[in-house]
Amino acid sequence: MIPDLLTLQSDLADLFALSFGTFIRIGAMMALLPAFGEQVVPVRIRLGLTLAFTAITAPALAPVMPPAPTAPGPLLELITAEAAAGLALGMGLRLFTMALQIAGTIAAQATSLSQFFGGAGVDPQPAMAQILVMAGLALAVTADLHVAVAELILLSYSIFPPARFPDAASLGDWGLAQTARAFTLAFTLAMPFVILSLLFYVALGAINKAMPQLMVAFVGAPAITWAGLAVLMLTAPLILPIWHESFRGFLIDPTRPLP
Repeated sequence: MIPDLLTLQSDLADLFALSFGTFIRIGAMMALLPAFGEQVVPVRIRLGLTLAFTAITAPALAPVMPPAPTAPGPLLELITAEAAAGLALGMGLRLFTMALQIAGTIAAQATSLSQFFGGAGVDPQPAMAQILVMAGLALAVTADLHVAVAELILLSYSIFPPARFPDAASLGDWGLAQTARAFTLAFTLAMPFVILSLLFYVALGAINKAMPQLMVAFVGAPAITWAGLAVLMLTAPLILPIWHESFRGFLIDPTRPLP
């Protein structure tokens, strides 16, 4: 029995050495990952998810992962390189959540709903942004986000080789492109509310010009609030699939060029 235990100990040590780098990369991703890495999720749950993703992906990555070095220098290099790769991927995914937050903020500012329930979440944001973020994350999770994340982890080793620092210039260009994509997506999603606001205030100005004695502020404020909620109800079923298609495209290929 003792030889079997020694053999098992040796196998477990080898498995730990091969899984160490994967765990570091997934742990860095989990700090920023939408849905699974939210601040409202307890740290123990996030740690458990990190271990689960490591157990799922590490066997498939064993041929490409170098053993965990024992010397302090190479070990530190492995940890920092894998953490940098994980943080880059996590930030790329987090930008899609920020796109929903920006879109909701633009919509709320355009429709005079920016102060409702502003501090309801961990990050203070308007109610529209909170609704869009929660709905988008729920859509992503129900559409097998965990499977797509596991596939992204496997794909990431062809983009960021293990134990090698990403090229700073290429990573900077990639990050700039992803940020531009997030803001473009946010403005695109919020465009119906901006158009509504523009048309409404132009019409309100014309009414005020024609009837100076009418208190347009008392008439316009409830009207724009109602119209904003109505537009949210009508456009949310269209906004969320557009966002999820872009989000899913990033999960499939993080390096694809901007459309």
